[in-house]
Amino acid sequence: MDQLQSVCSEKNYEILYDKYSNSLYSFMYFRCGNADQAADLVQEAYIKLWKNCAKVVFEKAKSYLYTVAGNRFLNEIAHEKVKLSYQTVEYHTDRNYENPEYVLEEKEYMNTLEIAISSLTTAQREVFLLNRIEGKKYKEIAEMLQISVKAVEKRMHLALIKLRETLGDKI
Repeated sequence: MDQLQSVCSEKNYEILYDKYSNSLYSFMYFRCGNADQAADLVQEAYIKLWKNCAKVVFEKAKSYLYTVAGNRFLNEIAHEKVKLSYQTVEYHTDRNYENPEYVLEEKEYMNTLEIAISSLTTAQREVFLLNRIEGKKYKEIAEMLQISVKAVEKRMHLALIKLRETLGDKI
């Protein structure tokens, strides 16, 4: 019976893969809308499961996989935000002939913005990044997350309030 409980057993790991990989892929594809990205997220979740197999109880493996994949997706969205921000900084830097004071202010603002976004709840951050970075409409976000449009609106509203509180006049 203990053997059945171990995720570290190749047989049990294969059972978990066969049982959950397709549904996890569908879930991630639904969230991100990109087949390659969804496949990568599933693969990364299973790799992390294997690396941490001794820490994960067999019965909790499904939850672990979905959590890892979902968190990785949110991290990728946040990373895209950072990349876009730095592209903006480069553009502004070129226009200001690399004025050191301006560059320093931009970097400080970007750090403050990253901290502010990371301080949002997972639900708020997810909606905010999907809308502002990916350009998704509230209706699309609602369908992806399987929630109502009103819930998306509320999450975005709360995210913007919190960002305004954190960033003040800088927003």
